[in-house]
Amino acid sequence: MSGTENFPLFPLHAVLFPEGVLALRVFEQRYLDMVSRVARDECTFGVCLIAVGTEVGEAAVPHLIGTEAKILRWGIPAPGVFSIVVRGERRFRIVDHELERDGLLMGEVSWLPEPEVLPVPQAQAGLIPLLAEIVQRESERVAEPYRFDDAGWVGARYAELLPIPLLARQRLLELDDVLSRLEIVQEYLRQHGLMERPRPR
Repeated sequence: MSGTENFPLFPLHAVLFPEGVLALRVFEQRYLDMVSRVARDECTFGVCLIAVGTEVGEAAVPHLIGTEAKILRWGIPAPGVFSIVVRGERRFRIVDHELERDGLLMGEVSWLPEPEVLPVPQAQAGLIPLLAEIVQRESERVAEPYRFDDAGWVGARYAELLPIPLLARQRLLELDDVLSRLEIVQEYLRQHGLMERPRPR
């Protein structure tokens, strides 16, 4: 898709991947208003990792690449609090942004190309059964349909589920090469003793 679009940005200490699931508690007025508007109009907003700043108070400076978020469900567990679950859609790059009077960050974004759908290479086939075990344990954190034969899907699920630093997670989100992401994940698992290295023949 060419051109740019404008929508609200939600800087967080979290990284959302396409087809990923993220649960949020929203209590600041600017974001309560945003969620109400997005839910009413059935539109989307952008989730970005915070580069500088905090989630509460003055608007944080976000990393330039983030993910479009679509609200799957929402509720009001307490007065002045929204509980929402979002699903990641397309990746975007922030071209420009401006701060509204209520402190909400509005972004002009360009959509990044959709990654090529590729099978998991034989060299990384060992990632599939391990991910299947993780998904079974963490099913509430992984949206169906499960696509264990899709290299991009497998790499993204590992990237969001592994206990890695947020900045490392962000770098994996920014990668366009889905096979490189799989290789990085595989090496991480080997270094932490979660996968055996292939034995020399």
